Order: sequence, then structure tokens, then C-alpha cells
Amino acid sequence: MSIRWDPVLVRELARELDGELGGDRLRALRLDGASRDLVLLFRSRSLLWRLHPERGWLRFGDALEPARSDLRVRARVRGVTAPPDERLLSLELLPERGGARRLDLVVELIGNRWNAIVTEGPERVIRHVLVRREGRRPLLVGRRYEAPDPTRRVGADGKLDAGKWLTALRDVPPEERERTLVRTIAWTSPLNAATILGASGASVDEGALLEAFERWKAIAGGATGRPVLIEDAGGRQPYPMHLTGVTQRPVASLLAAFAACADDALEAGGAPVALALGPDLTARLEEAVRHHERRVSRLRGELTGAEDAGLLRRIGDLILARYAEVGSGGDVVTLTDFDGAEIRVELDPALRPNENADRYYERAGRAQRARERLPALIEAAEQTLARFDGLRSRALAGDADAEEVRAALPDRVEPERGGATAGLPYRSFRSSGGLEIRVGRGARHNDDLTFRHSAPGDVWLHARHTAGAHVVLRWPGDGAPPARDLREAATLAALHSKARTSGSVPVDWTYRKHVRKPRGASPGSVVPDRVSTLFVEPDERLIERLADGD
Repeated sequence: MSIRWDPVLVRELARELDGELGGDRLRALRLDGASRDLVLLFRSRSLLWRLHPERGWLRFGDALEPARSDLRVRARVRGVTAPPDERLLSLELLPERGGARRLDLVVELIGNRWNAIVTEGPERVIRHVLVRREGRRPLLVGRRYEAPDPTRRVGADGKLDAGKWLTALRDVPPEERERTLVRTIAWTSPLNAATILGASGASVDEGALLEAFERWKAIAGGATGRPVLIEDAGGRQPYPMHLTGVTQRPVASLLAAFAACADDALEAGGAPVALALGPDLTARLEEAVRHHERRVSRLRGELTGAEDAGLLRRIGDLILARYAEVGSGGDVVTLTDFDGAEIRVELDPALRPNENADRYYERAGRAQRARERLPALIEAAEQTLARFDGLRSRALAGDADAEEVRAALPDRVEPERGGATAGLPYRSFRSSGGLEIRVGRGARHNDDLTFRHSAPGDVWLHARHTAGAHVVLRWPGDGAPPARDLREAATLAALHSKARTSGSVPVDWTYRKHVRKPRGASPGSVVPDRVSTLFVEPDERLIERLADGD
């Protein structure tokens, strides 16, 4: 559901907020551009305003501790105002520190381009913005704020005489009167036009038009009466006055009506907001849940798609039993099965029949180990997902604080020096011996890790004959690193490869100085020299143990 804003609603909401917030001490502001949420953190409460075009409601909540990414303000609200006949609302903030310049928080509610901007000083220089805008009216930090073009409709000051009213509407056909009213007369909108015009909307009677003029004067002068909550097919809509022709009920205040809209949004499946976490931590928790959802889905897919070990062994036996019929150099052969049926067998033409049979036996062994290991991996992954999903539910309900969530999440990759926000091309682990292990974040990041984020003496590892991450064991010493640390790095290489479900994975390792990239090779494709090989068992528990620094 989306709130529809017009100048009358904005003006009356500004009045309510001015009475509600005037003198309140503000601790911090949160402008979450990803969710389009504006949060004001006061000493005694918080105010959430959802400025996404599909939402628009606002409501008060309990006091919250500012998150690390919040803008610390420490100011008092001097007043809340709205310019005449505009869909803008401004909070004037007076900093409590001596010498600090005045701040204004401007909320724009025009069309579907809702936004929030923090300006500083009488020059109104933009210091923070919810959604950056460029083009004819750029909203960029450091630029001077320029308000949207005014409506320039007549009567914004409420001083419109009856003659001008009649001139604007008298000769307009009744079916065009609402549109003309909204286009030319201040304080009107598609929401209230029918109520203002009344009988004159379908009549040429001048007396009806003058009655409509009196209704308009009352609204333009601020005499709107008791606010209502519209309840029609389009959803709930707060409005500061009774409207004709719609289902509605009176409410105590516009703020109460907006709170009811917020409740409706949650009941309809709208996403709740974990205000206590802040946007950064909330995003990390959501990503953790999505990561484990993907992992469960992937493991289930691997189990479903695992090959039939019995069939593979049977083909290996058949190749050996029909050795003379198989021959060499072909890529496929049709053989008679032990039950008398024909079976089409794919071969590697570079291998002899017995070597092709060995290949089938090896595939059968991998398939068997996968079917034995995957159910336990799936169960563990489902338990981890349930833990993070439960943590998210408790955080959204306000039962889990930021420290608990932060402790449950893996260490975050910090931005590079200089303020760059791009993440590093690897994820860091810490071996039992305290050495850093860097695991590439995907094929396109492997080259970056190997050739830009490692030293020549570091140890480079990769699972043999399969796609997987490059792994670098940081090693400042001479000779080979400790066997336990090397084996842990090799296990991480196996776990971050397509052989992760095998019982035993061969992992090649060498020093990074012996790894080269041929000219024109595809991303992640390298040639290692002086390679040694370790055989390791991919133990999923190692990831959590090393990531946590145990």
C-alpha cells in the first residue's frame, strides 16, 4: 500500500509533528538509502518514516541506541513546518553544541520521488541525502539544496476572492471541473476535489460554485475538522478531513492513522524493520540468511543430482567383461549388458579400456561417498539456517540486540584504506597456528588474490582437476609451513571446490612465486610449477572453527 500525499495532508501532518516533537532532543539520524527508511532517534523514542514509494507511513517506537553508521546529531527540534501548497516538510534542528550550525531535515513527498535531505546553515548546503539525484535538480552532498519547483497555483495564501474563483471555474464544463480545480487552485488535489466541489461538480449553478468556494476557504485556512482513516479498495489512507464518496472512519490524529497503516502493512506480509540493528547490520544478517538458504538448496541439488554408484560400477564391470568389444580410440560404444539389454557407454578415446573402467569405478566411489556424506551436510546446513533465521526473527521482534547479532555473524571484510567500499577479493580465515588463510571469492577474483594480494613466499593451493577457489596461506618464514596449518589451508581449498562432497580430495600446493598466468588465459586459469599434493577430507566444521578464530 502506498500513501497518497497532497499539500493539505502534508500541512496538517507538519502541525501534528510540530506539537509532538517541538523541543525533543534528537540523538541521531538514520538515512537508509537501500530500504528508503528515515529514522529519527530521540532520547525517549524513535520515529520511523518509510519513504519507499510503495509504503509512506510513519510511526513512533521505543528509544534505540544509535548504530555505528547513524549520523550523530545532538540537537533539539525547534519546529516542523511545510511551505504553503507544497508537498515538502522541514524539521529545523538546533545543535546543542555551541558554535555548531543549524541543520534542516527536509522530506520531499512529490510523486514517487520521495526523499530526505539534511542541509546545513542558511546556505542550505546538502550534508546527507537518502537517495542521490542528478539531472536538472541534483541532490548531491556538498551542493546547495534547491527545492522542487513550486506549484504556483493561485490562493496558496488562502486569499482568493470569489470573483477569481468563479472566473476559473464558471465556464468550465462540469466533467472537466475537478481537473481544472486541481490544476489552478491551491490546496486542492484528486483526493479532496470532489468534496470541495460538492454539487457544483455536476452543475452550472453559480450558487453551488459559491458554496464550493466557502468549503475551499475553510480548507485553505486550516479548518479541516477531525482527521479520518480512509478504508477503500486501494488500502488505508490517512487524511485530515472528511471526504465525500469514500469509506472512512474518524481517528484521534493523523499519527494514529499512519500507525494503523503500518500495522496493515505488516499484516499483509510487508517486511518489518529491525531498527535496533541499524541498516548495515540488518543487511549483513539478511545476507547471512540468504547465504545459508542457498547452501541448503545447493546441497539438496547435489544429492538429487548425484550419480548412481551401482550403475557406474556395473558399467566398469561391463567394460572389463567386454574388453575385446570396447577397443581403443572410440568415444562411445554399445555393449550388451549382463541382463541381455543393450547399453550405450561413453568413453575417453585417449584411454585404454581398463583405464576407462577405472574412471567409472572412481566416479562410482565419488558418488557413493557423496550420497553417504550429503545427508549429514544437509542436516547441519539446515540447522545453521534455522539458527540464523531464528536470530533474524528475534531481531525483528526486538528480542535480539546488535551485539548478539554481530557476535553471530562472521567477520566482515573491512573497506580498503582511503574509504573504498569495494570488498577484498578473498575471505580471511585464521589457522590453528595463527597464520592467515585467504580464500578467493570466486573465479573472477582468483587472479586478484593470487597476483595482487599475496607475496612470492606465500603458499598457493588449489584442488586438483576441478573448479575451485585459489587459496593463499600467508607464510613469512623459510622452508615449508607447519604441517597442520598447511593441511587446514588445503582443506579450505577442497571445501571451496566442486569436489567438496568427496571423501578425499587431492589439493596441489606450491609457493606463489612458482605460479604464472599464461597470456590470454581465462580468469582464474594459472599454471603452477614445483607442485606437491596433499589428500584431505573436506570437513565442513573447519570453516566455522577457523572463521571464528578458534
